[in-house]
Parts: sequence; C-alpha cells; structure tokens
Amino acid sequence: MPVAMITGASKGLGYALGAALARRGWDLVLDARTAPVLEASAAELRRFGTRVRAVPGDVTDPRHRAELVSAARGLDGSLDLLVSNAGALGAEPLVRLAELRLDGLRAALETNVVAALGLVQEALPLLRAGVPGAVVAVSSDAAIGAYETWGGYGASKAALDRLAAVLAVEEPELRVWAVDPGDMRTDLYAAAVPDDHGPRPAPDEVVPGFLRLLDERPASGRYAAAALAVRAVGR
Repeated sequence: MPVAMITGASKGLGYALGAALARRGWDLVLDARTAPVLEASAAELRRFGTRVRAVPGDVTDPRHRAELVSAARGLDGSLDLLVSNAGALGAEPLVRLAELRLDGLRAALETNVVAALGLVQEALPLLRAGVPGAVVAVSSDAAIGAYETWGGYGASKAALDRLAAVLAVEEPELRVWAVDPGDMRTDLYAAAVPDDHGPRPAPDEVVPGFLRLLDERPASGRYAAAALAVRAVGR
C-alpha cells in the first residue's frame, strides 16, 4: 500500500486529505501537536481498514521529525507522499507589519519554512526509495498577493514556495507541488481573521484538487487546488 505522511493532520485540511487517502487504501503517518485530538482523528481513519500511525509533536523539533520518518519507515520502508500542512500564522489575529512582533514572524518562518525543509531532508531517502515519491507544500494565495495584515504569514509561504521550486530542480525524479488551497472554513482562518464570517468551502471540498495531482502526476510546480478540483469534476 502507498504511504503518506501529513503534518497538521488532526483537523482541517490535513484531516480531510488523510480521510480521502484512507478511503483509497493508503497507509498514513499523521502529525499534530495535540495528542488526544490527533489520536481521536487517527482512530476515525482506521475505520477504513488502513494502517494509521499517530505521532504527536511539534514539527519544529528535529527529534519529532525523526520520529515521523521512523514511523513511515516502519510501515513499508518507503514514502510515497509527504504533505507539509502544519502552519503558524505569526500573530492571532493577524496584524499589520508595523505591529507584527518579530518573535511571531520567527515562529511562522520556523514552522512554515524551516521545519518543512527539515522534514523533507529527513524523509528524502524514503521518498527516493521504490517509486519516486511526491512532496506537497501547502501554500497560500498570500504568498503571491499583497494583502493587508497577511505580510508575515505570506512571506513564510512565499519562502516555502521557493524551497519547493528549488527542490523540484534538485530532485527531478520527485514530484514537488506547491498547492494553494484557497481560503477555507478552518480554525486557522478563524484565528487569522476572527471577524470575517463570509462563506468559505470546507476543506473536503478542495481535497479533489490534491487527489487530481496524485492521479495525474503533472510536472512539479505551483497549483491552485480549487482550479484543479473544478477541472477534475468537468472531465
């Protein structure tokens, strides 16, 4: 069975993607910081009959990243998909750059960029093993658009996009996709902009875009999940 590792997987997009892969028979290694919530989510996914390893911890901790890769190695010795979904905003709610605490910016960069690269470095031997694997860096439209109060978070996602682009050049046998899921109805968005109550899709509504990447394996690059999902439905 193929194996996927998903960070930030106890709820939101990470959980929705894990559920979609579990339905397809994928084995999963899941990460999140809150152990009881993660284990409850993993228990739900095990109902699909797949192997699910719940490894609670903080992706900024090198020891935790090693534990995640060890859990994947213990399944089948290779890794077909690594999804860097764990994220930090830098401030909750978001604030203008003039008010952004530098320690908050550092926290966003550490989680969204440094930890993501550290996990890729740790997992590369497994991603290269067998059928070459794929890396999904969960990006944001704030990485390419200048939106008020989104500067720190957007800067971290822009850096993540650049790392993904360079990784694709340096590891041409892998597929490396930076994927913008768009605004979603998640706890992260609510924490970022608590006064914005506009309608937004649930995470499972954009997951078809991610699945299309796995099914068709297009060239490495940056993609919008919503556009991919619409095209998948229209085929």
